[in-house]
Amino acid sequence: MSFKIDPARSFVEEIRRKALQLIDDAIAHLKDQPDGTDRAVHDARKKFKRIRALYRFLEKEAPDFRKMENARFRDIARSLSAARDAAALVETITYLQGFARSDPERDALATVHDVLSKRRDDATHEDGDLPKRIEAAIQSCEEGRHALSALSLSHGEKTALKMIRKTWEKQRRKALDALGLCHGQAHDEYFHDLRKSGQIYWMHLALLQKLWPSAMRAKRKDAKQLVKLLGHEHDLSVLAAFADREPDSFAGGETLALLLDAIIDRQQALREESLALADHVFAETAAREAEIVALLWKHAAR
Repeated sequence: MSFKIDPARSFVEEIRRKALQLIDDAIAHLKDQPDGTDRAVHDARKKFKRIRALYRFLEKEAPDFRKMENARFRDIARSLSAARDAAALVETITYLQGFARSDPERDALATVHDVLSKRRDDATHEDGDLPKRIEAAIQSCEEGRHALSALSLSHGEKTALKMIRKTWEKQRRKALDALGLCHGQAHDEYFHDLRKSGQIYWMHLALLQKLWPSAMRAKRKDAKQLVKLLGHEHDLSVLAAFADREPDSFAGGETLALLLDAIIDRQQALREESLALADHVFAETAAREAEIVALLWKHAAR
């Protein structure tokens, strides 16, 4: 399903239409599960991220709705995360194995891969209440759908321009703040915040791509690459935290030491590459870019 909206139509109604489609898609994934439960949960959680990104445009005009529904879809995603998180660790160690620098490191990462794979399989088998949580998630989605359908907002052009300009500027400022902190201090949380800002930026660029297809497509491509790099960086932080929290899960201190050394080496490379790309992606000032996007909408909506 395309994530683009049509500037020839009401902005508010396009947001509603797109969000309803995303909710319906998430429900379908959770109900049908054509590629298995893990994939269904993964795909549904991606829809929830997009819904929450859409609702950021509603914050100024419908703050209570945005707060309530953002929490709803955040909590739905969290309720389904346990088995998926275990699978994500396996994907992370598989990624890290591709950068092994020596035979001892390669052997250590293979051992960790076996440990995490068994943990994932055990989590899948032991997650006996997952079907109930999926049913509860579907019910919550239905309630969110009803709340969105009942939402009443102004459809005027001034309202649309205000929503676009304010939201775009706020999100870009958040990105620049996170970027500045990442340059100043190499804290995991700052890079995670930059990743979240990049994700929202990428989604918003996709949403409004019809305003200026060539420019938006180019910016979206760079933003998506940034999110990919920061995604790997965050996954490695999660893996390192797991290793620190459960060191006894691994076969001896040498395996753990080699794992952490491999994580640190790859994280440093990812952070350097990410910061260079982020400086390019977020080069324009927040206010200037927000004004440009609002003017593009105004022109396209005529």
